Amino acid sequence: MSSIMTNVSAISALQTLRNINSDMENTQNRISSGYKVDTAADNAAYWSIATTMRSDKAAMSTVNDALGLAAAKTDTAYLGLDNSIQVLSEIKTKLVAAREPGVDKLKVNAEVDELKNQLKSISESASFSGQNWLYNTDATANATIEMVGSFNRSDTGAVSVGVLKFDTADSTLIDTNDVTLGLLTKDTLVTQPSGTTTATANYFLLDVDAATPATGNEITLTSATTNDDLDGMISAVDQMLTSMTDTAATLGAANARIDMQNSFVSDLIDTIGKGVGRLVDADMNEESTKLKALQTQQQLGIQSLSIANTDSQNILQLFR
Repeated sequence: MSSIMTNVSAISALQTLRNINSDMENTQNRISSGYKVDTAADNAAYWSIATTMRSDKAAMSTVNDALGLAAAKTDTAYLGLDNSIQVLSEIKTKLVAAREPGVDKLKVNAEVDELKNQLKSISESASFSGQNWLYNTDATANATIEMVGSFNRSDTGAVSVGVLKFDTADSTLIDTNDVTLGLLTKDTLVTQPSGTTTATANYFLLDVDAATPATGNEITLTSATTNDDLDGMISAVDQMLTSMTDTAATLGAANARIDMQNSFVSDLIDTIGKGVGRLVDADMNEESTKLKALQTQQQLGIQSLSIANTDSQNILQLFR
């Protein structure tokens, strides 16, 4: 039925054209933004997941930065410990050399004094970002340090921050406030050789400006130093070396752990980015193909609407 009041063909063609224009607008938005899910209206579930994971990814990027800072601190402390071990080994060598008959102990002591100064210099210099794990002058003793290591989200959605810990009390070489807390400033108990006056003796290596100095014997040589004294000093230095080596091993293991965690977090950030991309990123090949098809459909829809609009004019021919 033809009617001049209602053009059914034009209405149908107009509805089709509206749908094509709507699809084209969506496709153009995906191409311009690069996302197939850009807002919650596009896909509420995927948008929610993507938003949460993007937030977690940003937090993990901060964790990555914190791990870099932690690595710098442990590297600095390990470097200081490693160099101190080398210097202390040299002191041990000098003491063994002083054990030889005819050696001028005062000259050996001058060398030992310079090595002691080097130990102080290394300990004071091993500082990063205001933290020194080898040297302490504060009233508060060096304690366990917590370093941000991970950002975790449980299956219930609860979040937590994982930490890596290192007890800097174990690595403190010099403590000017409390000499008993420094590996090189505290008294080290050794067993004296048989036949000496006392069965045991206490020795410390560095004499620092502390309110309460160590009570043992400083490892220093004079012309009156006996072989028994030297044996005790060598034993004390050897114990210090053992303690420092153990601490350096622990610190090295912590440093390796930080490096592994840093690598894992970096890979995890990349994986999360890929996962989010699979959910919300637009396939540009598909969208460009769809846009080309919609442009063709739009042109045909316009022509169809134009043809439908001429139907009413054709009715006039019946009245001529």
